[in-house]
Amino acid sequence: MFRALEVRNYRLYFGGQILSNSGTWMQRVAQDWLVLDLSGGSAVALGVTTALQFLPFLLFSLWGGSLADRVSRRRLLVITQSAMGLLALLLGALALAGLATVGLVFVLAFALGVAAAFDNPARQAFVSELVGRDQLPNAIALNSASFNLARLVGPALAGVLVAVIGSGWVFVLNAATFVVTIWALVAMHTEELRPVRRPEGAVRLVQGLHYVRRHADLILALVLAFVVATFGLNYQITMALMARLEYGVGAEAFGLMSTALAAGALGGSLLAARRVRVPLRLVVTSAVTFGVVEVVVGLAPTYVSILLVLPFAGAAAMTFTTAVQTYLQSRSEGWVRGRVLGLYTLVFFGGTPVGAPVIGWAADAFGARSGLIGGGLLTAGLSLIAAGGYVWLRRAPRTAWVGVAATSTVAV
Repeated sequence: MFRALEVRNYRLYFGGQILSNSGTWMQRVAQDWLVLDLSGGSAVALGVTTALQFLPFLLFSLWGGSLADRVSRRRLLVITQSAMGLLALLLGALALAGLATVGLVFVLAFALGVAAAFDNPARQAFVSELVGRDQLPNAIALNSASFNLARLVGPALAGVLVAVIGSGWVFVLNAATFVVTIWALVAMHTEELRPVRRPEGAVRLVQGLHYVRRHADLILALVLAFVVATFGLNYQITMALMARLEYGVGAEAFGLMSTALAAGALGGSLLAARRVRVPLRLVVTSAVTFGVVEVVVGLAPTYVSILLVLPFAGAAAMTFTTAVQTYLQSRSEGWVRGRVLGLYTLVFFGGTPVGAPVIGWAADAFGARSGLIGGGLLTAGLSLIAAGGYVWLRRAPRTAWVGVAATSTVAV
């Protein structure tokens, strides 16, 4: 389960990611509280802040993936991590000095999103330079586990720290975590890295698009990522509505629901770490399974019952996300991997602004449960349709779909 940690460079990377992710989750909670304080409790201001952090993924993820294929990924990560640390430090200084305004938080949230849009593809692609191909699925799964461990620890720690020392110092602490992450990147033994062999000539974004277009299995994986992220992974909306409207519970009970979901996701990540290879069949079945489990969550009749099924939803969600990331990395060549993961970042995070309003409208029009039930049905149904289309394309005469994608040798 932890075999990738045998590699020194990966141990440094893994430790730095746990600390950095924990700090990032702390900042998210502290930033929400700061916006609410500055805006007089405005939910609109809070929503705008979140939207501004996601918007750069739509605008810059593809360029971030191209840059990750063009330059040293380790150096790029030092730059992006430094930028995010400086932005956290600036926000902390403004908050401590009493100079922070809602407008300034908006600007810094957008800037942080820009840095993250360039950081994300490089960070994911860099894993393949740390470990061998046989250890890659384990390394990706452990990364997911570290993210979910931080998701459990970070918000809880932030809640205490905001109450004790205030939001400003939480931002400063987050900035300090980036110092450790950057040190871990600099301290790596460069001779033990597996640098990408890049072809001669300029690295262009269109080359990555053409590469994916020629591989129908990669197209299917990206379509599934879009479907799951757009319609299934909107728990930040549906869980709050279920807690308040269906079960009539308060913030503490809602926090317990989030913890149950995150605990299941952590367990799913650790189980994924045991896999040696990830076939396309697992990517498809995990997407459908997640949709079905989400429907079950939506049908949970009581608060206790939803606490019992939420860990399964978290495990199913993490099984899919780990599987699709592993598949895309293992099936794409090193010279184009950054651009493939840039596409993944675009469809995975870019689907949130599309799906969230739809799920929110359904919950408002038909009840809180409809957001989960409808999202789960769309996730499972569209995943099956996409997989069926992939199978049909592979079996159809080549002339029927020559303009869509090249024949893939990977079977569902």
